[in-house]
Amino acid sequence: MSIINDLQHKIDFKTKPIGALGMLEKLALQIGSIQNTLSPTLKNPTIVVFAADHGIAKEGVSAYPQEVTFQMVINFLNGGAAINVFCKQNNLNLKIVDAGVNFDFEENKNLINSKIDKGTKSFLKDKAMTKNQLQQCFDKGKEVVNMITNEECNVIGFGEMGIGNTSSATMLMSYLCKLPIEKCVGRGTGLNDIQLENKISILKQAKSFHGNIDNTKEILQTFGGFEIAQMCSAMLTAFENNMIILVDGFIASSAFLVAYKLNPAIIKNAIFCHLSDEFGHQNLLNYLNAEPLLKLNMRLGEGTGCAVAYPIIESAIAFLNNMASFESAGVSHKN
Repeated sequence: MSIINDLQHKIDFKTKPIGALGMLEKLALQIGSIQNTLSPTLKNPTIVVFAADHGIAKEGVSAYPQEVTFQMVINFLNGGAAINVFCKQNNLNLKIVDAGVNFDFEENKNLINSKIDKGTKSFLKDKAMTKNQLQQCFDKGKEVVNMITNEECNVIGFGEMGIGNTSSATMLMSYLCKLPIEKCVGRGTGLNDIQLENKISILKQAKSFHGNIDNTKEILQTFGGFEIAQMCSAMLTAFENNMIILVDGFIASSAFLVAYKLNPAIIKNAIFCHLSDEFGHQNLLNYLNAEPLLKLNMRLGEGTGCAVAYPIIESAIAFLNNMASFESAGVSHKN
């Protein structure tokens, strides 16, 4: 029998009606099959937040100024952000990566320096990054995850920070899913109706400027942020290292979408932690045929969806490993 059959048998013969634990049963089956064991474990769970700035932010696509990116990174390092609170609550390790923030940070043991440049170029007028910078992103993302793997971590969550990055995510989704901008775009940092119309107009201009691009890496080079490109590489490396991959909201999912296009098998290891309130996210999850664990109307990013969902993932492992079977408990099974 395959591990899937053995796991399903173990799940079905717990002291409960078949399927009664719903999504927890699916999670237990998925994680057991990733680890190829009937008794999976979660080791040193870690959330990595990649931060970078975007040239497109200067075109008026965000309700917040660009300097919020570096200010929020300092907030992460000082322990004051939502992701800090939820990681502390759920005993998750937290790593912050400067992938390309427009600021010179002081040396800090809690900040991983993977800076490519001080932000991308505006994709309204140019490709966001050079081929060489994209390759650097892939090298850096790989390094970050290999370092975390060496800390005996087998479950890794991905978050981001970068003013303007919902615009990048929208473009990646529009090109890779072959959907119009309107099906992918959202309010980002909280745009009003007039600002949203302006954002759509700018993104349509960018699409018209760059025209048709079919190559996945070129699409990422053209519209991605340094944090999105590093996150994409990090996800691919996590898959190579057979880790459980926790995907946050819209922007993390756009990085995952690129990774999926480069290696579709990665979907086996991915858990989509929540449905973001960012409009395009539902369409993106539909495209990936992915079912999110939570719907809490969150749209903060930072990996907060991963951190909040993590106890549910723990519950899936706990019931699989610790709940009695009908046989061991002496309970009569269904006829």
